[in-house]
Amino acid sequence: MKKIVLTGGGTAGHVTPNIALLPHLEAAGYEVSYIGSYDGIEKKLIGDFGVPYYGISTGKLRRYFSWKNFSDPFRVIKGFSEAKKYLKEIRPDVVFSKGGFVSVPVVRAAASLHIPCIIHECDMTPGLANKLCIPVARKVCCNFPETVSMLPADKAVLTGTPIREELSKGSRTPGL
Repeated sequence: MKKIVLTGGGTAGHVTPNIALLPHLEAAGYEVSYIGSYDGIEKKLIGDFGVPYYGISTGKLRRYFSWKNFSDPFRVIKGFSEAKKYLKEIRPDVVFSKGGFVSVPVVRAAASLHIPCIIHECDMTPGLANKLCIPVARKVCCNFPETVSMLPADKAVLTGTPIREELSKGSRTPGL
């Protein structure tokens, strides 16, 4: 069976596209695991789907002054080590990253183990976490044609955002 590790978190926006991929990955024969932060929103959201979850230490890469800027690099290094340990245990064929500060140690650990990484950027311009991951990614999926020009030409793929199928089956009346 093929194995994939999904990663991304910090906000639900980094997790819900991964959730939308779950039925398609399982139908394609993938065994899915998730690596996220110890207690982030991704842990709860993914836990609802019965996907094996592995928590790692994370640190946010802030571009403003905060006392946490002094300790968070050590958390990221610890997260890299933890992610590397989990990836060796899981032995995935590929890592798919939705971005967010949680994904940086996972993608970098995967690259160090020569595990191919695919990342997805849903914003018009790449965020800091994805900017740090793009150099080691095989492909970078994105939503907007304008974003393609901001990415390496040999890596950029215009895909749009994965959307859960049940959203297209909603009814307007109950929604109102």
